[in-house]
Amino acid sequence: MEQTTKEILFNKAKEARKEAYTPYSHYQVGAALLCADGQIFTGCNIENAGHTPACCAERTAFFKAVSEGVREFCAIAVVAGPEGGDLVWTTPCGVCRQVMMEFCEYETFEIYLGTGAEDCKCYTLKELLPHGFGPKNLDF
Repeated sequence: MEQTTKEILFNKAKEARKEAYTPYSHYQVGAALLCADGQIFTGCNIENAGHTPACCAERTAFFKAVSEGVREFCAIAVVAGPEGGDLVWTTPCGVCRQVMMEFCEYETFEIYLGTGAEDCKCYTLKELLPHGFGPKNLDF
């Protein structure tokens, strides 16, 4: 049986979560970002003793893609949970939502949140960041 895009994204996000570096919070997050050309970039959260230099899984995936020249995105799946524990529902932080605003179509970019393809909900960026501010706001 062929996997759906949603299943593929969640499976890749779960794999990425295994690479999370979380010596302080022990809260591991994985993300899988679907690009318009079909490529999938993954990311995990990477903590730092100074806290501010840490990077969320979603931003890691975006920055990997952008650093490879990709600028068009369709969807992202995000999974999270305590180290060694079950997955729990989580949402992207405000900084990650702002990064999405920079690179994604506000009304159509899909954000899959949940513990897997069978336990998730899809939101648009507009739903998670109402009244967002992005590059189009600077077109004057």
